[in-house]
Amino acid sequence: MRVLSRLEARSTWPRALLLCAWLLLLSGGHAQELTVRVLLAEVDAAEVTLEGPHAVWTLAGRLEKRAEGARWTVRTAPQGIYLGERYVGPLVTFVPEEGAVRVGGRRYRGMLRVVWHEGRLLLINRLELEDYLKGVLPGEVPASFPFEALKAQAILARTYTLSRLGSSPYYDVCAWEACQVYKGLDAETPRHTQAVEATRGQILAYGGRPISAVYHADSGGKTASAYEVWGNALPYLVVREDPYARAEPWRVRVEARAVQEALEAFGLGVGAVKALEVLGYSQSGRIKRLRVVGTAEVRVLGIPEVTRVLRALGLPSTKARLEGTGPWVFTGSGKGHGVGMSQWGARGFAAAGWDYREILAYYYPGTVLTTYEVVARREP
Repeated sequence: MRVLSRLEARSTWPRALLLCAWLLLLSGGHAQELTVRVLLAEVDAAEVTLEGPHAVWTLAGRLEKRAEGARWTVRTAPQGIYLGERYVGPLVTFVPEEGAVRVGGRRYRGMLRVVWHEGRLLLINRLELEDYLKGVLPGEVPASFPFEALKAQAILARTYTLSRLGSSPYYDVCAWEACQVYKGLDAETPRHTQAVEATRGQILAYGGRPISAVYHADSGGKTASAYEVWGNALPYLVVREDPYARAEPWRVRVEARAVQEALEAFGLGVGAVKALEVLGYSQSGRIKRLRVVGTAEVRVLGIPEVTRVLRALGLPSTKARLEGTGPWVFTGSGKGHGVGMSQWGARGFAAAGWDYREILAYYYPGTVLTTYEVVARREP
C-alpha cells in the first residue's frame, strides 16, 4: 500500500541556471566539458602508470612526451617532488593522450596531478564532470536498484559536485565517504553510465543556486532536517517520512575510554567519563542532547557536537537509544547522517512507480530541477 502521495513533481523546466565554474581550455582554444578535481589520496610516495601515449608537465612546462605507456614513481622531497630521481618542483601532471592512468591499484579517466603540500603528496584526478559521475554512482548505489532511483542519485551527485567547486585551492571533492565515493574507471557499469547520460546536465537548485545535495544510505524510517544534525537550517532539508527505508537495526557497545578519546578529539574533554544520559531527541528521533559526566566536569552536548561525537564512536546513525551505565550500548536503526534522500528509500519509491522527478521533489521540497550553463572560467 502506498503510504505517501506523489508530491511536488514538476513537469516544467526553468531556464538554465548560470553557473560560474571552471573550463578546461585546450591548446586549440576550444572550451571543453566542465572539469572536476578529485582528491584520491594523500601519500608520501606513489607509483603512477600510463597505459598509452602521454605527456608529463611541471610548472616549468612540458618535461617529457612518451609515445607509449610508462610507469613513473613520485615521492615527496623537502620542498617539492621527486619524479624518479629528478627533482621537478611542487607539481607534476600526467596527461594521457589515450588510455587511462593507474594509481593506488585503480584506473582513472582524465589526467593525474600530483601536488606537494606541507610535506605530503596530494594525488588529484582531473576529469570531465560526467565521466567522474560514472565512477561515483557504482560506489554509492548498486546497479540492481530501479533505474529511476539511479537517475535520482546521478542528479544528486552532479549537484553536490557543482556545489563543491572551488572548496579547496587544490581540489573540489575527495574520493571517499566524507564527500562522495569515487571508484574510477574499472567500477563503471552500463546501468550506472546510462543513468548519468539520461540525466546529463540536470541538477537541483534553490534560489538560483545548486542545493546542498546531501544524501545517505538509510534514514531508519524518517529523514532528519539539516538543523537536527548539523545545526544549520535549510528550507529544503527537512524531516520527511521514509516508509521504504531499510531501517536495519544495529547495536554498538561503547567503552568509557572511547568516549573520553572522542570528546578530547573535538576539544570537549571532561576527564574520565563516568556517566552518559540522553536529555532529548529531535523530531526525527535522533539524539540531540547528551549529558556527559566526567571526573573534571559535566558537559551537555548539543547539535552539532553530539552528532560528531556519536559518529566518531562508530554509531552508524544518531537515530539511537542508550542503555547501560558503562560500558554503554547504543541501539538504533539506519545508516548515515539521515539528511536528504535515503538511497534505500529512493529504491522503494522507484519500485512503487515513482519517477526520479517525484523522488527528488519529495526528499528536497521547494527545489527545482534545472540545467546549468558555464559562463565564466576560473583557473584550478
